[in-house]
Amino acid sequence: MTHSYRSIITGTGSYIPPKKVTNNDFLNRTFLNADGSPFDKTNEEIIQKFEEITGIKERRYAADDILASDMAAEAGGNALQDAELDPEELDYIIVAHNFGDVRADNPVTDMVPSLASRVKQKLEIESPNCVAYDLPFGCPGWTQGIIQSNYYLQSGDASSCLVIGTETLSRICDPNDRDSMIYADGAGATVLESKKTDKEIGILSHAARTDAKEEAYFLRMEPPFDPKMADAPLYMHMNGRKLYQYALTNVPDLVKSSLDKADLDFEDVHKVLIHQANAKMDEAIIQRLGKLYGKEDVPDDLMPMTISWLGNTSVATVPTLLDLILGGKMDDHHIHSGDVIVLSSVGAGMNINSVVYETP
Repeated sequence: MTHSYRSIITGTGSYIPPKKVTNNDFLNRTFLNADGSPFDKTNEEIIQKFEEITGIKERRYAADDILASDMAAEAGGNALQDAELDPEELDYIIVAHNFGDVRADNPVTDMVPSLASRVKQKLEIESPNCVAYDLPFGCPGWTQGIIQSNYYLQSGDASSCLVIGTETLSRICDPNDRDSMIYADGAGATVLESKKTDKEIGILSHAARTDAKEEAYFLRMEPPFDPKMADAPLYMHMNGRKLYQYALTNVPDLVKSSLDKADLDFEDVHKVLIHQANAKMDEAIIQRLGKLYGKEDVPDDLMPMTISWLGNTSVATVPTLLDLILGGKMDDHHIHSGDVIVLSSVGAGMNINSVVYETP
């Protein structure tokens, strides 16, 4: 019997900020068009339409004294504890983010030293053999970190990796942009270890792509909509309509590609954990994925959702969702031994990736 090393998830963790921000908290916000002109609708109408489209009713913001690296360290520590792994045995710490540590009183990107080095210090890891680095890859950053870790573990270069996604999106979104209601803060983390086994388990396959010809600036940093704030830092803006069409067109094909590589069918998949920025978009994606396999009806419990109460936490979305399910904190959603799950994300770049994983 031939034994091989497989990349296995042995621990998960997350940090969900306690501060809840409901849609009603935006009733007194001044929303503007990109040219600085006001909307011809009331805030009540804007917010109602927003909730219908995105499914977001509330989101979480980090406390003013909490940074992205603080949340990352908390989530990473929880994952290490869940894995019962000595932090000094870690070979890699990969921290996915896009804006570094953005302080509440000074919304400027701070990435020196790297967030991974900050996390390593906060976790009090002394081993110089634990290599810590950052991974900016848009919202799919954590999933890409999982893909990179799999290469390390399969090559024999490493026996354990800690992959973290963390972000404080609330601090880099334009307060006058109605899309600012989408964004939220949080962190999720996963420990992967190389395990010798004769079973085809753990990471089975992956796929990724980058489209940067027409699509590179669908998400971008620009001056604020309010011309009176011309001296303010750049804020994140997006072309929602083009992003929606891009995701709907390309994510299903990319997920199918990852399943094809694993020689699996749509019916083999127990859960699809997908990045969540728009509930209607995700529902359309999963329906279109089903149609690629000739399925007109997709099971309601196939795609767990947290967007209604957590909003869009970028790189933290998928690992947080995974941690909540494995921790028994998602009603009616469970992952058991032998279940095949898909971890997929789409975001700035434009980047898409998908990982197929079978639970030991």
